[in-house]
Amino acid sequence: MSDTFIRWIKRFFRPPKEERINLNRRALFGSALAGLGGAMLFRVHPMASGRSYSHALVRPPGSVKEDEFLARCIKCGECMKVCPTNAIHPAFLEAGLEGMWTPVMDMKIGYCEFECTLCTQVCPTDAIKELSVEEKQKIKIGLAFFDKNRCIPYALSRSCIVCEEHCPTVPDKAIWFEEVEVVNHTGEKIPVKQPHVDPELCVGCGICQNVCPIKDLPGVYVSSAGESRNPDNIFLLGGDFGGYDIY
Repeated sequence: MSDTFIRWIKRFFRPPKEERINLNRRALFGSALAGLGGAMLFRVHPMASGRSYSHALVRPPGSVKEDEFLARCIKCGECMKVCPTNAIHPAFLEAGLEGMWTPVMDMKIGYCEFECTLCTQVCPTDAIKELSVEEKQKIKIGLAFFDKNRCIPYALSRSCIVCEEHCPTVPDKAIWFEEVEVVNHTGEKIPVKQPHVDPELCVGCGICQNVCPIKDLPGVYVSSAGESRNPDNIFLLGGDFGGYDIY
């Protein structure tokens, strides 16, 4: 065996040199500054100022106020696992960096089943409070709005009643129709049923958005506005926006 080969083997199997941690003043200052900046950036989210809210930040029913929710939620995903309609998904940036992977509702994929309370039963930290069916049906997780540029009766002057058919609120539905006379492309006057939302009855379940025939950008969508958990995000005075205290 040649000496060159032996030297190569020794060099290959030589243990790595131990490198000492650089603890000079500049490195310590830079690390502390980077850590502080990272912590401040991590805390940035739409609710931080108390004045700005993300319309897409629709939390599951029973969720506590956002600051407390972020403090309690451990991102375990149990609520996502039990949702029968697959409506609960991990957030990306809807709640800022701190809220990544916390649960939010995606009504294009699923909806909040009116008779279901499973997500309220499995949360281990009470970020989502346990609710009975009766209590849950009074909780507003948001409010539905119609986009008149995309809703078929408004945009195309053709009747569509899919959203109203599926609206689950009882005894009265949160979606109601107003029959109006419109002029079609031929100049003919025709009656069309145009849908409206009753903000006092709508709980934001999202089934109207989920079943809307327009799938890319539905003609109706649920916003976090009017959510029971946050009185600062309620925009109508004097209405019934949830009769159960979850704060």
